[in-house]
Amino acid sequence: MDLRQLNHFIAVAEELHFGRAAERLGMTQPPLSQSIMALERELGAPLFARTKRNVALTSFGQQWLEHVRPAVGAVADLQAMAERLREGTVGRLALSFVSSADYSILPALVRRYSTAVPDVEMTLAEATSDVQIEALVEGRIDAGILIPPESGLPAAIEYRPLLREPLVAAVPEGWTQDGRLQLDQDRLAGEGWMDQPLLLFPRHVSPTFHDLVLDHYRAKGHHPSIRQRAIQMQTIISLVSAEMGLALVPASLQNLARTGVRYLPLADGAPVLETGLAWRRTDEAPTLRALIRIALQLAEPSGP
Repeated sequence: MDLRQLNHFIAVAEELHFGRAAERLGMTQPPLSQSIMALERELGAPLFARTKRNVALTSFGQQWLEHVRPAVGAVADLQAMAERLREGTVGRLALSFVSSADYSILPALVRRYSTAVPDVEMTLAEATSDVQIEALVEGRIDAGILIPPESGLPAAIEYRPLLREPLVAAVPEGWTQDGRLQLDQDRLAGEGWMDQPLLLFPRHVSPTFHDLVLDHYRAKGHHPSIRQRAIQMQTIISLVSAEMGLALVPASLQNLARTGVRYLPLADGAPVLETGLAWRRTDEAPTLRALIRIALQLAEPSGP
């Protein structure tokens, strides 16, 4: 059987008259009758009880009609679905992000994207930059919000900056009260704070971020005492709260409020961290292109 025969069956079932059904279908009655008989032979059961005056569905025909209608309707919807897939208004998108993005550009990006294409299923996963790059190359995610390595990204990966922000110091609140840290109008002043224990990302996870912090110390002639390394920003802030040390973190992380932690700008200049969007250069999926467009729009006000 084919879709043409199924439409013939539905027309006759709804009209209960071969002549009217043929007119509705834009064909003559004999080929319609032959189509229905061929369908009945294929099914091995009559669909209609025919007399000279009446056409009626058999019990089998009535029950089968309940299955044919939604099946034909689903096929009819395929064209519209193809158009929506082509336009990127339906489908799936897998997006990974570094933990700091959760406190900066990610919420606005997800909100705008979900509003623009509500029927696209977006999968979000937090991952470090190195993990994201590998996942992008292998095709396991569609896009990533990451901190680009200074050595550059693989040739297969396209990248656009979204956000540049200064680092601020996340310090135990108690240290600002016992005089251990020098403050100047709620800014971390002097260089004495560089002698305090430092909490830091492992270098293999985010070499750019790691080196940005260490280079800031070295530029001032200091060698930090790294007390603990942690992969997640949330973990680092928890360690600050436990007075294990201080950390230099992106300014947007101030949105992560934690008891016992105070965020202080650096009085004597601060290194700047860049975060951006990466995707496979050859990926032309409409769902991805919509994400790129919205992400770049978000980046425009402040400039990348």
